[in-house]
Amino acid sequence: MAFLTDRKRAVGMGSAKTGTEHHWQMMVTSVALLVLIPLFVFTFGAILGSSYEEVIAYYQRPFPAVVAILTMLVGWLHFRHGVQTLIEDYVHGLARKVVIIVMICVSYSAAAFAIFAIVRIAL
Repeated sequence: MAFLTDRKRAVGMGSAKTGTEHHWQMMVTSVALLVLIPLFVFTFGAILGSSYEEVIAYYQRPFPAVVAILTMLVGWLHFRHGVQTLIEDYVHGLARKVVIIVMICVSYSAAAFAIFAIVRIAL
């Protein structure tokens, strides 16, 4: 039987000092998505079902392209923070670090490809 004090049992189990920043980032991206998602739905919905040429011409206008880019960027950042929280809560050990790194790479890559595709259409 080990005689450990409460303090000894709690060492290493404390705050990582990033919870407030992480929560604030989730709140900011959530509010941004509250504005961006309806804008994206209305801009995307207006061109839905049109021909290829009409879609290209539509997304060459600045407003729909900027709305799409911002929606993809903020959406993938929000995804990254949410999935990181999920992984931190349910995955343990070395697998946690590996999965977080892979997830961050995947989310930033998806955001980059989405933005590249929209910029390529817009230009």
